[in-house]
Amino acid sequence: MPETTRLIAIRHGETEWNVGTRLQGQMDVPLNTRGQEQARRVGRALQHDAPQVLVSSDLSRARQTAEAVAAATGLPLQLDAGLRERHFGIWQGHTYQEVEAGWPAQSERWRRREPDFGPEGGETLQQFFDRVVATASRLARAHAGQTLVLVAHGGVLDCLYRAASRIALNAPRTWELPNTGVNRLLWTGEGFTLVGWADVHHLDDEARDESADRVGHAA
Repeated sequence: MPETTRLIAIRHGETEWNVGTRLQGQMDVPLNTRGQEQARRVGRALQHDAPQVLVSSDLSRARQTAEAVAAATGLPLQLDAGLRERHFGIWQGHTYQEVEAGWPAQSERWRRREPDFGPEGGETLQQFFDRVVATASRLARAHAGQTLVLVAHGGVLDCLYRAASRIALNAPRTWELPNTGVNRLLWTGEGFTLVGWADVHHLDDEARDESADRVGHAA
């Protein structure tokens, strides 16, 4: 049995597309000014955890957040494309309202969280979930016994929450995914377990949950 890995999963800081409820997917959108400050604050907060490994999605909004964590903790930053947000195909760059107006039938399947549905050119929900869990498991196994920080995206964190809580992919989301929220999990050879979720004490003002209207629209 491998040693337990302590995971600290962080969603990237805020972007202008979060504010505008625009699907980012795997498009490379940078942090806005507020997101940059959120990143600095979470970096300082994580100093107390003395993490040993830092891995981020290679998309700019996650990478910039992770760079602030690296600056605060002194850790080298590793990038892993397996931590990218879900690919939303032809929907990327559109607002949620535009998706609902332009693809009403497909949008309804998305809202129902059908595991086998994916927008044209994008990932199905099941493909996305499998990718995220496989990537996080691989990284946790490679750093067994250590404290591992993962910087990623709302959809990625949603997958980790479901995997740790044994919640079905098509179940409505009732948990928050705030920008730079601190989420804690443990990994053993048998999978993930949940320790704590959506801690935003490092932010002075309320962190907005821009990822969705609690129906799975993560970005």
